[in-house]
Amino acid sequence: MQEEQKQPLILTLKLDAESQAFFDAQRKRYFPPERNFLKAHLTLFHQLPDEPETYKILEDLKFEPFEMQVVGLINLGACLAYKIESKPLKNLHGVLSNAFKDVLIVQDNQGFRPHITIQNKVMPEVARKLLEQLSRDFEEFKITAVGLELWLYLGGPWEWVKTFG
Repeated sequence: MQEEQKQPLILTLKLDAESQAFFDAQRKRYFPPERNFLKAHLTLFHQLPDEPETYKILEDLKFEPFEMQVVGLINLGACLAYKIESKPLKNLHGVLSNAFKDVLIVQDNQGFRPHITIQNKVMPEVARKLLEQLSRDFEEFKITAVGLELWLYLGGPWEWVKTFG
């Protein structure tokens, strides 16, 4: 009998309510509605195993809320996102990368570029136009990380599993 393949887990940063509402509104406004299955999010890891060890690592992690700086907008081709900078975020990602080093996929080992996507899967010129539009009045601002959220990947939509922190 073949063992059933478990769906991977996705780990994101939980934002304070005001910041989450802002990014969700941006995503609702600019993301193609037929492809917008998710709330705005900052992904830490795209694929972690749905195994007890994953939960233990996250439960044992000491998490204190911290501020992050939204420093600009970045064009990722067919995607537009807000660029995030934060030393505590990079430190957190480093700790978790080390804890999960034996199970990380290539995508999660290629360097961490924290961002929150508000538009994706559009023609590159559409993303460039929105970048120009939003950049005109952009001013840096602070947001707060208040925890971690674990999600089950369902081939498009995600299902919330647990919040840590």
